Amino acid sequence: MTNFAISSSPIPEVKIIQPRKFEDDRGFFVETYSRPALAMGGIEIEFIQDNQSLSLATGTLRGLHFQRPPFAQDKLVRVIRGRIWDVAVDLRRSSPTFRQWFGLELSAENQTQLLVPVGFAHGFLTLEPDTEVIYKVSAPYSRDHDVGVAWDDPDLAVAWPLPVSRPVLSAKDSALPGLSDAATFD
Repeated sequence: MTNFAISSSPIPEVKIIQPRKFEDDRGFFVETYSRPALAMGGIEIEFIQDNQSLSLATGTLRGLHFQRPPFAQDKLVRVIRGRIWDVAVDLRRSSPTFRQWFGLELSAENQTQLLVPVGFAHGFLTLEPDTEVIYKVSAPYSRDHDVGVAWDDPDLAVAWPLPVSRPVLSAKDSALPGLSDAATFD
């Protein structure tokens, strides 16, 4: 028996991973990552780095980011404090789900994780203050290959559940191009 339930989203390559949570009077225990268990579920990715972000304000939006080959990244995303709306957008031109997106609430409480594979842009919106996100990546950061797509591109029409009138964005994210002007895969 594995400590993970792995299911597909409406975009089959984007996986939802639900670790088993063991609770008792002391609190809880969760195995958050197991390469052998994920491999048993068909996920055979070598993650090489862990990243962590803290977003202070509710309504902070990070994304939509990805890296071009040869530094394209798979990401395994989870929340250790707070809640986010996590989004993966298919940027593979030859894919039947090109330009489609999938969003899911991840939280410290639900322990759900999202696998965002190579070929997808990734972004998230914080739904609570002081939200911390940890994600594993399969390739190192490369400034020369780091690109993105505007969070509000009408060609994507991501339905962000904005808890504020305008999200908090970095200068970099505010300047990201629309999909028609962005790099894609294939």
